[in-house]
Amino acid sequence: MRYIIRFFRFVWHLLDGVRKVLHLGLMLLLLGLVWFAASPHIPLVPKSAALLIAPQGELVEQYSGGPLDRVVAEASGQEEFEVQLRDMVEAIHRAKDDARIKLIVLDLDGLTGAGIALLEEVAQALREFRTSGKQVVALGQSFDQKQYYLAAHADQVYLDPHGMILLDGFSYYGQYYRDALDKLGVTVNVFKAGKYKSAVEPFLRQDMSPEAREANQQWLGSLWSTYQAAVIKARGLTDNALTDYAEQLLPMLQATKGDFAQLAVDRHLVTELKTREQVADQLRLQVGADEDEHSYSRIDMADYLDAEHAEHPLENRGSRKVGIVVASGEIVDGDRTAGTVGGESMAELLRQARYDDEVKAVVLRIDSPGGSVMASEVIRREVDALKAAGKPVIASMSSTAASGGYYIAMDADEIWANPATITGSIGVFGIVPTFERSLSKLGISTDGVGTTSISGALRMDRAMSETARQVYQLAIQHEYTQFVDLVANARNRSYDDIDLIAQGRVWAANDARQHGLVDQLGLLEDAVKAAAARAQLGDQYSEEYLDEELSWRQVLAHQVNMLSGRLTHVLMPEWKLVTSMRQQLSPLDHELQRMQRFAASRAGYYYCACRVE
Repeated sequence: MRYIIRFFRFVWHLLDGVRKVLHLGLMLLLLGLVWFAASPHIPLVPKSAALLIAPQGELVEQYSGGPLDRVVAEASGQEEFEVQLRDMVEAIHRAKDDARIKLIVLDLDGLTGAGIALLEEVAQALREFRTSGKQVVALGQSFDQKQYYLAAHADQVYLDPHGMILLDGFSYYGQYYRDALDKLGVTVNVFKAGKYKSAVEPFLRQDMSPEAREANQQWLGSLWSTYQAAVIKARGLTDNALTDYAEQLLPMLQATKGDFAQLAVDRHLVTELKTREQVADQLRLQVGADEDEHSYSRIDMADYLDAEHAEHPLENRGSRKVGIVVASGEIVDGDRTAGTVGGESMAELLRQARYDDEVKAVVLRIDSPGGSVMASEVIRREVDALKAAGKPVIASMSSTAASGGYYIAMDADEIWANPATITGSIGVFGIVPTFERSLSKLGISTDGVGTTSISGALRMDRAMSETARQVYQLAIQHEYTQFVDLVANARNRSYDDIDLIAQGRVWAANDARQHGLVDQLGLLEDAVKAAAARAQLGDQYSEEYLDEELSWRQVLAHQVNMLSGRLTHVLMPEWKLVTSMRQQLSPLDHELQRMQRFAASRAGYYYCACRVE
């Protein structure tokens, strides 16, 4: 018995020792991971290299979600589904005067979307880069319309021999739900003010109304003209080259026996047909070889920016700043992370700029279709407060600044827009769905009593009374009247003048400027210069994006989660299937969430359902 006890005691001590060793090893591993995650990775820029700009995902003004949200996306295999405009433009500007960077390579296969206004910001940076005598090379297996906009601004455009370029013009199509809602027994009570306020039409009709068709055709035509003019100038094409390409595609393709790539050469859309490997061989002769990668010497955009920021850590921004505040996404109530515009969180950023003595002027950069009436008003008040504090405010419109997006811009000292900006849509709507017919199909009815004639009038299981409908419509009409009146005061016009061009109608910036809704056409850089001029800063100022700052705990958590996200992605590659499914279903999910937000709010909405395909 004594030997048995000794044996089990030995086993116990052995297991306890193993446990302690494992605990110690795990602790050391975790400390090592934290140290590794917190330690900055500083890439080296080769002495002779190409700057590789290969955007993955959509080009955006601002990332969707906060840093920790992006960690989760990275862990699930979505490392790069957005690229910030400011990063791309900064990299191009820095590369212009960097002797190590001999040229820029645009690899555009991964670019999934972008507004034309954002693409023009990048195109302008490329044009400035080329003034240094350095070249831009664009390559792609195929080019869609938005990818080709950037490619057209390169010195050489190379298309894979099996690739294609599809330029089909712009379109605006949507789904209409009236028949489906009737079959489901859902009653959607819609209230709007504005003849052209078409965001609610999907709930009322099975097709586009004549008024919406007229307005949409006009702003789409204006955007297409802007696109054609830019590409034709960049490539030196004839005036009708792109229209002919789209309208005569079939006979032209018949002439090349279905060879899209050869058609692109024949129509002078590309320089030459080359595979990716052939382009790499050519670039190897221009910038040198990278033997480790068996390709040309290069550094990608993210690594280049990391290296540049590390080399210039003490860059003096000075005490005279033009602050840039980005309002990107739907305008919603409360505090929200980047990707949506929270009324309170955006107001807080503007408030910080007001009380920051180093910020002398503010540029409000807007890329938003609008949203909550109240959140839009909260932001507008902070714009007025900035002006009252003696700090100029310039609104700079990106791809979209419509409805609520225009509302937060209208009180600025000046409104700048890109010719391809979608704006206007000065109108209001509200949605109150009820499900009494759906419940009736299940044999469920609603009955009861109230203390007044309107008690329970907004229950979703009861039909909306005529009194409640009239009350709601009066409130929506009042919001519209206030909207138009505020625009008239801000633009020094009469109410009738603004009402005539309002009515919920969408305008391209070219037309909006003619109607007095926009002051100047230009890029973000032009808006910054205008802000500096109004603040009388001369050339002695710096520009700085004013973003929500993270605490040191959030920064550390972000670094650790970044590493764990990468490890998770490596250890669980099957998540790619889930990621792919999410990407396919995300448009439907986005639409359902948008409908839910409209229905959940009892207030009106300044919103423009304007998107370009």
